[in-house]
Amino acid sequence: MPGKVRIRAAGESDAGALARLAEETFRTAFAATNSAANVQRHCETSYGEALQLAEIRAPDMETWLAEDDGRLVAYAQLRRGTAPAPVGALRPIEIQRFYVHADAHGHGVAHSLMEHVLARAVQLGAEVAWLGVWERNPRAIAFYRKQGFEAVGEQVFVVGDDPQRDLVMRRVVGAALNADEVSKDFPQPGYRFPGGRCGEFER
Repeated sequence: MPGKVRIRAAGESDAGALARLAEETFRTAFAATNSAANVQRHCETSYGEALQLAEIRAPDMETWLAEDDGRLVAYAQLRRGTAPAPVGALRPIEIQRFYVHADAHGHGVAHSLMEHVLARAVQLGAEVAWLGVWERNPRAIAFYRKQGFEAVGEQVFVVGDDPQRDLVMRRVVGAALNADEVSKDFPQPGYRFPGGRCGEFER
């Protein structure tokens, strides 16, 4: 993949392209190991221009895009709020989704995007970044471990009508805080179980 990758915040005009990339990368990651009906049901309820537009507009979320020569090749989403108990932080931030197009694997895109979102988590004042990853995705788990994440618990992620076990992984990104130091500027909308699922890795 030639060229230099550019990482930027998503805008409202990106919703359509983001929806297409999000669905394509989810299908690439999980279609072979799930039923077609369950993957289709998940995609219908999770991806679409209106759905991604709402995510881009959400005040407790940030969506970051990676482009190569103007082509969208990866995206990541950060969500502020509370986290599962094993994450153990007053100001956690979730990497809700983290996906790279198959054509961009092996070119350092995943590493660059992860560096960016972790730096952004620090800027937002988070103590800990966390994510969910399917227990049957060993290469993704290995990638996140390489990026400094450790498994601390589990949660359920439903694909269609199939409840699946995801590992909850976390990485410390900032100094620990006490309750008096948690700013009202850091939203605490309540943990919306389940969290997202991250599926990508660097080959």
